[in-house]
Amino acid sequence: MADAAGVLAVYAPSVVGSVTSFEVELPTVEAMAGRIASTVERLPWLVFERDGAILGYAYASPHRARAAYAWSVETSVFVDATVHHAGVGRALYTELLGVLADLGYVSAYAGVTLPNPASIGLHHALGFRDVGVFEKVGFKDGAWRDVIWMRRELTDPPEHPSPPRPWRP
Repeated sequence: MADAAGVLAVYAPSVVGSVTSFEVELPTVEAMAGRIASTVERLPWLVFERDGAILGYAYASPHRARAAYAWSVETSVFVDATVHHAGVGRALYTELLGVLADLGYVSAYAGVTLPNPASIGLHHALGFRDVGVFEKVGFKDGAWRDVIWMRRELTDPPEHPSPPRPWRP
């Protein structure tokens, strides 16, 4: 996948020297390409590019594997440090949430490692609300980490929902 190296460059600071991601080893370009390919079989993976450089990306993944969770997704967004607070994350997330609603998903969930006021602020600004904190759920960089979970309703939950449609880029 052509975007994998650029995506990995954006993601790397969240893995190495940060607790934003609970991943402890940086994946290879090939592994990232595999993740992208696996995701886009059914769900969106969006990239923000400027002058040929990837500056951010957002994607959705299944919230849980059991069939009754089919209308819920987990969302993630990562942006290059050079464009923090420049609207890239908001633009990516706004597009992602719209696509997910159009596909028939009802709920989007996001987990944010605490503390992270910028990410929490972005999620709240986009209509996510706090639903709970998983305390000491991950151990990284020598300490136990908490994760706040937030939810955004994408569409009114239908009484008899049709399965969400797969994404076709």
